[in-house]
Amino acid sequence: MDSAQITVTACCAAIVIILLVCLWRVLNWVWFRPKKLEKLLKRQGLKGNSYRILYGDIKELSGMIKETNSKPMSLSDDIAPRLVPFIWKLIGNHLLAGKKSFVWLGPKPLVFIMDPELIKEIFTKTYLYQKPHSNPLIKLLAQGLASQEGDKWAKHRKIINPAFHLEKLKHMLPAFCLSCTEMLSKWEDIVSVEGSHEIDVWPLLQQLSSDVISRTAFGSSYEEGRRIFELQKEQAQNFVEAIRTVYIPGWRFLPTKRNRRMKEIERGVHASIRGIIDKRVKAMKAGEVNNEDLLGILLESNFKEIEQHGDKDFGLSIEEVIQECKLFYFAGQETTSLLLVWTLILLSRHQDWQAQAREEVLQVFGSQKPDFDGLTHLKIVTMILYESLRLYPPVLSLMRRPNEDTVLGDLSLPAGVLLSLPVVLLHHDEEIWGEDAKKFKPERFRDGVSSATKGPVAFFPFTWGPRVCIGQNFAMLEAKMALAMILQRFSFELSPSYAHAPQSIITIQPQYGAPLILQKL
Repeated sequence: MDSAQITVTACCAAIVIILLVCLWRVLNWVWFRPKKLEKLLKRQGLKGNSYRILYGDIKELSGMIKETNSKPMSLSDDIAPRLVPFIWKLIGNHLLAGKKSFVWLGPKPLVFIMDPELIKEIFTKTYLYQKPHSNPLIKLLAQGLASQEGDKWAKHRKIINPAFHLEKLKHMLPAFCLSCTEMLSKWEDIVSVEGSHEIDVWPLLQQLSSDVISRTAFGSSYEEGRRIFELQKEQAQNFVEAIRTVYIPGWRFLPTKRNRRMKEIERGVHASIRGIIDKRVKAMKAGEVNNEDLLGILLESNFKEIEQHGDKDFGLSIEEVIQECKLFYFAGQETTSLLLVWTLILLSRHQDWQAQAREEVLQVFGSQKPDFDGLTHLKIVTMILYESLRLYPPVLSLMRRPNEDTVLGDLSLPAGVLLSLPVVLLHHDEEIWGEDAKKFKPERFRDGVSSATKGPVAFFPFTWGPRVCIGQNFAMLEAKMALAMILQRFSFELSPSYAHAPQSIITIQPQYGAPLILQKL
């Protein structure tokens, strides 16, 4: 055999070996590893369906969500059966097993953690239980602090922290107030004609929180940021549609219509935010100081960190600043507008609590603009906001994965298994909250969160522990300001055209809007 033949034979052998390795990896991913995990989980008493190749439970899960979203539900706060029908059915069927269940997201099992003590352990051991990033499409929506881990997360958090310090937030109250005043002036123009009028408050509250974020983050008006919000909203819808199908590695690189649009949106948002940042950096270098908004504080904190260490690696790159700004836009706008819309819907249905909240606001502020000290003393308003967050949390569940083989309670978990902390199910759990768990009862928070939950970590709309949401105080302060100003000027009730239909598009939103009948006071 000559050298050429030997070379060809060697190449053919190498190709065969590579193909066999690839084939084994595919088979292991799609069949052998899932079946091994299934055996491991069921041996520990967890209940779930047998693994079905590639899709797992995704087809049934998506089909049931599509069916429940096809029509409104009855006017009730028992929303879990509509939002997570497949999971509700599964856990409901296995309550006798101690709520120990799992579902298949394609070839990956998702284990539900329903024990508050285990949830506390997961939130505390952030080095062990980390956020899964199995779908790279999340990078096209928003990354930033929320998706970082370890030392990188610590660096981002240290630099961003000053922007959310309570003293800094006090200086942002005028921006909150101005945005609320502009929204309510529009409401008054509409309502003053007849004395009462139907208004769908959902898009208006989205615009309000968008305006607040634009002013407090970038010192600009809503008009400058509106295009970014519209694009981020479309991106969120595309992302949800993508994750309801089986994730196939490499699929995002194919030029499908959705993939092309998601990349186009990402480029547009990136360019818009880059333009805002470049103008600000240029102004700062020219000596024009503007560090009263979140971007200014963030850039100033970043420059100080680099100066202190004499090394730019200790700071954030411009690309990282852009990602943090995208997160400001998405998370900041969504959280507050959702908290406000569900609170107004609840107060429309519970006029007694609306009257109590208004009485408290008028007692503290009269007809004057709300101030920081007064907002911090609104006990009834705070109770109502907490109860709204309990019944209608921003997200359905939080996901984590152990980055090494570990033991959680009596469960042995291999590295990489997905864990679900189902916020909605835990917030509505009668074993934790009592028989009235699915009813609106703000008085349960009269003595604070820990008293309401009797100690365990069972209320976490902003997560919990070291990685608690950095924007929690921002969102609560904005919500208190907006709700106080609305109560000062209007009474409101549900419109007959209101259709109750909570829907999850990353966050829990009113599918058909929130038409209310507003009466000017």
